[in-house]
Amino acid sequence: MSDPQQDSQQSNTPGSLLDRVKIILVNTSDCRNIGSAARAMKTMGLSQLILVDPIEMPNGQAQAMAAGATDVLANAKVVSTLQEAIEDCGLVVGTSARSRTLPWPMLEPRGCGEKMIAEAGEYPVALVFGRESSGLTNEELQLCHFHVQIPANPDYSSLNLAMAVQTLSYEVRTSYLLAHDKNYQERSTGNGKSVAKSKNEGEELYPVSEEIERFYQHFEKALKATGFIVENHPGLVMTKLRRLFNRARPDVKEVKMMRGIFASMERSSKEQS
Repeated sequence: MSDPQQDSQQSNTPGSLLDRVKIILVNTSDCRNIGSAARAMKTMGLSQLILVDPIEMPNGQAQAMAAGATDVLANAKVVSTLQEAIEDCGLVVGTSARSRTLPWPMLEPRGCGEKMIAEAGEYPVALVFGRESSGLTNEELQLCHFHVQIPANPDYSSLNLAMAVQTLSYEVRTSYLLAHDKNYQERSTGNGKSVAKSKNEGEELYPVSEEIERFYQHFEKALKATGFIVENHPGLVMTKLRRLFNRARPDVKEVKMMRGIFASMERSSKEQS
């Protein structure tokens, strides 16, 4: 049986950080794009490919596009929903090519790579890419802590799926090298200073996606109990609250405190009814 403390220490070693970055492709329609994405990942040292409900499963065409990255393709995990793909992730960033009705906390590609590497030592992290034609739905984007947009030429901003995966995977790798490769630091910055900072000992951890979803479910239940949310006319209350709390990004202790408040709200509502 493995030692949990030893496992934790190993997960924080530089060599393992890139292995904790998931590339998630949602509802991809052309398996050749999956193969090209696998190749883009491997060139940047990433290996964790997750396919959410792909329309066309990888076949010989995908293997041909993957070239020397058929191992990444062969080891890809297939799941039914995005929620299943990210349930163990503490940081989820969704790619978005356009602004949405409700603005979400945004990251630039460079900042996205830095944040991925800074937090990958604590839990798995995920970059989520949507459908070739329409990207991610609003509901899927609401499962993400941040959105990232590649600042392409506004007159011709068409990036195919593999290009987007390549661009953001490059930013992840660059931040990894700046944080953990002294030679690369010196060549890139001239002073060896790291851009991506690891979490300091004693700082609070963020809850993984599965815990956050339970938090929102409990939140909604408590608001319904108080009558703040009307069952048949919920409106956009929870969507706006998701945006608020994703922007605030409560840590594990804060989430536990809030759930204690929700439980108190529920008890008070029962006593008054």
